[in-house]
Amino acid sequence: MRAVRLHEHGDADVLQVDEIDRPEPAADELLIEVAAAGVNPVDTYFRDGSYTPVDVPFTPGVDFSGVVAEVGESVDGFAEGDRVYGTGIGGAAAQGAYAEFATVPTDRVVHLPDGADLTEAGGAGVAAVTAWRALIDHADLEPAEHCLIHGGSGGVGHAAVQIAAAVSARVITTASEEYHDALADYGAETVLDYGRDDLADAVLEASEGGVDAVLDHRLDDYLQFDADVAADGARVVGIGENSPDPGFTNDGAARSKDVSYQFMSMFNTPDLRVPLRGVAHLMTSESLSVDVARTYDLEEAADAQRAVMSDSFLGKLVIEP
Repeated sequence: MRAVRLHEHGDADVLQVDEIDRPEPAADELLIEVAAAGVNPVDTYFRDGSYTPVDVPFTPGVDFSGVVAEVGESVDGFAEGDRVYGTGIGGAAAQGAYAEFATVPTDRVVHLPDGADLTEAGGAGVAAVTAWRALIDHADLEPAEHCLIHGGSGGVGHAAVQIAAAVSARVITTASEEYHDALADYGAETVLDYGRDDLADAVLEASEGGVDAVLDHRLDDYLQFDADVAADGARVVGIGENSPDPGFTNDGAARSKDVSYQFMSMFNTPDLRVPLRGVAHLMTSESLSVDVARTYDLEEAADAQRAVMSDSFLGKLVIEP
């Protein structure tokens, strides 16, 4: 089979397409014929050595969708030909999905209903599961609450807008003006340009005095901002930052309102199948659509990884082997 691999850590140029033997599934694994593999910033961290992958040569690709080609001898509940999707490979535990076939442990894969698109599902994993965990599990978002989602046009952001809307929250999000209409169509009640000088005032006005929940992907930029626009008892969930040393300039804004903070990583999810099934239901019921901005073939994996770190786009980038 053909697979994208790196034989040493470095920039995107270390990625190459190799002809290798098709893997055999272990007793508790499935062999998946990959239909689509999402391209995520985390894939580049395993490539450049910021995160340590299982071994080199190494195939990146945390997210996947496809069809079951072979079933491990101890596996129940799956059969050859089943449509599936999942996340959580292509890292410290296993080789990834930038390949024609991938082996997947059954604790990170679920069935994909016929109503869901395989290409969209291939890009759903990290983005939608992170959004689900942040808003449903950690923020415990409830109907009619005001929810601020920073960066609504990103992979996690556009999924989060739709998940929040699906629970009937009142969604406020930020994005470049070119994405405002699309995010409104996805269920955002208020879409604001993140570069405006009066952003905090605009959020407070839209939320009638303060937001109940925040999903923050750039804590180094917005940690203080989140405290300033929070309502009493607000929950802030942090999923990332550009600089590893975020800090308050005035933590009294958070203490005075009993704001709680939860920092999270999708890779700590106790059972990935739980949010994966929830996301699959939303995709099938047309409450969640993964916007696939561009698709690439295996030979273009380096271009895809450069783009995911530097380009502006709505939604996700996907490799189709």
